[in-house]
Amino acid sequence: MKNIRLYSFLLFILLLALWEVRAGNMSELVLPAPSVILHTLIEGLMNGYFTAHIIRTTLEIVLGLTLGSLFGFIIGILMGESEFLRKLLSPYIIASQAVPKLALAPLFILWFGFGMTSKVIITALICFFPLLENTMSSIQYVDKQKLELFRMLKASRWQTLIHLKIPAGLSGILSGLRVAVVLAVVGAVIGEFIGGSEGLGALIIASQGMMDTPLMFASLILLTIIGMVLYQLVNIAEKRWLKLYMKETKK
Repeated sequence: MKNIRLYSFLLFILLLALWEVRAGNMSELVLPAPSVILHTLIEGLMNGYFTAHIIRTTLEIVLGLTLGSLFGFIIGILMGESEFLRKLLSPYIIASQAVPKLALAPLFILWFGFGMTSKVIITALICFFPLLENTMSSIQYVDKQKLELFRMLKASRWQTLIHLKIPAGLSGILSGLRVAVVLAVVGAVIGEFIGGSEGLGALIIASQGMMDTPLMFASLILLTIIGMVLYQLVNIAEKRWLKLYMKETKK
């Protein structure tokens, strides 16, 4: 494992070196060198230029992810437990996901304004489906022997859901959350692209207008870091839960 990480790091260094050499023969407007991007990034962080944009985008991502995941989890449980609701709501949910969110973004901005609300709603809508689908699937496909044991013990439907289905399916639910985290970054940026004066997405559009390619790359790096940090937090939570669940099942 350590060797793989070392090789991955060396590959990263090699790609940066090739990029640096290649960028030396090109205009900074087309492809700035990594050293130029790094200088722009560090300077912007030191003088506080990126601070307000980072806070705005992070808030939109976190709020949208929380809202979308919460509704996805709740509706996923309801649809997983009720065949009637599953058949009733599935066509509408699939239709809502089939529509490109980029096409809906101008409508949300028209309805909810240019502030944070429209971006949070776009992000929530994008995060909603992965949680719903994974939650619904996870609580439907539980170990039949364990389910039979709960029936023999005359556990209620609520007790079975809380003590068996959700704990057993939490790994799949958290997998959906990992997907939602990545999509949340996309959702926030889409909203800022269409209508926003603040945030890293808006900064990318502004840098395009100013023809400041290093600033554009620096903003992309910050978005990548935010997404990776949130992804790793969910990944750590999932691993800890799996360890805890395995200990509980051995008892």
